[in-house]
Amino acid sequence: MNLSTQAAEAPETLAEVVVVDYGLGNLRSVTRGLERAGAEVEITDDPVAFAAADGIVLPGVGAFREGVENAGPYREPLLEAAERGQPVFGICLGMQMLLTESEEAAHDGEGDVRGLDLIPGTNLRFDQGQKVPHMGWNELRVEREHPLVEGIDGEYAYFVHSYYAEPEDATSVVATTDYEIEFPAIVANEAGNVFGTQFHPEKSGETGLQILRNFVAICAEA
Repeated sequence: MNLSTQAAEAPETLAEVVVVDYGLGNLRSVTRGLERAGAEVEITDDPVAFAAADGIVLPGVGAFREGVENAGPYREPLLEAAERGQPVFGICLGMQMLLTESEEAAHDGEGDVRGLDLIPGTNLRFDQGQKVPHMGWNELRVEREHPLVEGIDGEYAYFVHSYYAEPEDATSVVATTDYEIEFPAIVANEAGNVFGTQFHPEKSGETGLQILRNFVAICAEA
């Protein structure tokens, strides 16, 4: 394939997005997915870059305590971005970090650890006899309107997690999934600009790409 053909097939850049590099997360795969969705992406550990972006992605794989501690230097810039109305998108652990707290630290005997508290609530451990972690493909059920979920009701996404979100306000739940209990697969704050997926859109095929396209469109309109 020649360069002119490659350029013709490249998606139009619709928004500039920063992916926060705080030492955890699938940065390259998230970046590739966002680029396919039409974003110009910068992976950065410099919070100064947040304000200039159209949207911010907080990825994450691993433990809640480690994530919160690593992201400590970015707490205030993320809170300020949310207050400005910038789209802030948490993925997997990044989504759980949007909540107030998690049982994970207590389960590990490490005491309380406070999340970003952008979506009030707690992350709970699966304890109804399910195999943990919940790993694999599962169905998404849209519970209320939000631009992030356009075109994905009834589609399947890829999950890997042992804890799930329980927001204080039921209206924070945008989509659910069933794993012997119904739990939130997508959550959002009241203003609608802070949201997260418990699953990995970058690993979820066409469904995930649709969600990333929706996110880029949100950023372009913000």
